[in-house]
Amino acid sequence: MKLDNILEGIEFLSIVGNKNIDINDIQYDSRKVEEGTMFICIKGFVSDGHKFIDSAYEKGARVFLIQDDVEFKKDCTYIKVEDSRKTMAKVAANLCEHPSDKFNVIGVTGTNGKTSITTFINEILRNCDKKVGLIGTIKIFDGDNEVPSNSTTPESVDLQKIFKKMLNNGCDCCAMEVSSHSLELNRVDDTNFKIGIFTNLTPDHLDFHKTLENYRKAKEKLFYKTTEANIINIDDEGGKKIYDSIKNLDTKCLTYGIENKADFMAKNIKSDASGVAYTLITPMYEEEIFIPVPGKFTVYNTLAVIAACEMLGIDKNDYLKSLRNTGGVSGRFETVPNNKGISVIVDYAHTPDALENVLKTAREFVEGELISVFGCGGDRDSEKRPLMGKIGQNLSDRCIITSDNPRTENPTLIIEDILDGLDKNNKNYEVIEDRKEAIKKAIKSSKKGDVVLIAGKGHENYQIIGKTKHHFDDKEIAREVLALI
Repeated sequence: MKLDNILEGIEFLSIVGNKNIDINDIQYDSRKVEEGTMFICIKGFVSDGHKFIDSAYEKGARVFLIQDDVEFKKDCTYIKVEDSRKTMAKVAANLCEHPSDKFNVIGVTGTNGKTSITTFINEILRNCDKKVGLIGTIKIFDGDNEVPSNSTTPESVDLQKIFKKMLNNGCDCCAMEVSSHSLELNRVDDTNFKIGIFTNLTPDHLDFHKTLENYRKAKEKLFYKTTEANIINIDDEGGKKIYDSIKNLDTKCLTYGIENKADFMAKNIKSDASGVAYTLITPMYEEEIFIPVPGKFTVYNTLAVIAACEMLGIDKNDYLKSLRNTGGVSGRFETVPNNKGISVIVDYAHTPDALENVLKTAREFVEGELISVFGCGGDRDSEKRPLMGKIGQNLSDRCIITSDNPRTENPTLIIEDILDGLDKNNKNYEVIEDRKEAIKKAIKSSKKGDVVLIAGKGHENYQIIGKTKHHFDDKEIAREVLALI
């Protein structure tokens, strides 16, 4: 594609060099540059892309998108803009010929529930013989190939290339998780969302956003990018604020909830170990339904999914049948099968609200003791650590505080932060820093009728210590221990 076409609609401060040049690719990582690549110099939180211009030049790049002054080379073209990261989303969409305009993209944002909702939507649409792409925390599926995900929402260049692959592979739709980081850092700029869904807002990523209000405002940006419908959890305080901000937009706004009057509601909720049943109330019909995934959070997630399906024109019988037969989501309240009479559950809960939800759900069907194993990640919100400690202690009969992706922090100091939220006079807790040993102790000390909840990692199969990922899978460890008792 000609550089002129890639720069269409771009506001630039200056251009130096030849514009009549062909561009084969766009990259922001100099290691991926090949001849004919346009290199975008991003000022990141750790490194500055302007420092890698020479490296990109050596690999064949002759066009550079910059926002800082740099030393010019005679045989190169330099496009200077106010914000290279923001501009990158536009040039990426231009290079890929705006693929998200040509199929349905459903974006889901919120603190908790994104993975479950996108997985349910993906499952329903595939059962309706549609070809569906998926982008999220666990994996990326382009319609033909599946790869593990490195972040909830990819960088804009990668995202547009994934959309183009999906389109080329014949996808009708894409269900994707939209993180607050991606909205704040312009990753999803120039993405055409048909439907946007908001789940809930609880403190998370405040190391980046600083305040809960900033976090909410970042989430809210999604709902100004949609064309068909916005679907909002009206029981959530953050959802109410977002609804008030967007309700008068041209895009249709639907609500869902349990406690407040909404377009899609659930009444008469009954939950046990086998799943959750409720009366579904929609603007079109009422129906008794059962979902084989327990918990109040399942009610909220499926209400959002049902509203989205209605807006997509999916037949009621098709989406209800799919939900009734769902196998759930990997690492989301996932049971580790065993014949010991012990319920061992692995869940991704790594925020105070999520931990509270899964513990309350487990409490609904526990016959003996509820034993929890959890920790907090390093280099992330330290403010939530004592909150999670307090919740874990108060809602468990016994809890074991352990390590969970300490990253570059000292795991002992992270645990001390968690312990600040505990009542030291209540001796229903212990500290076992080694996560494998903590899981062993929880399962080996349990008895028939007990529930062991292992929280924090869910689908993850690694532990980040320092800057290195080490293989570690909560489910694998649990299976090993169960086989020996």
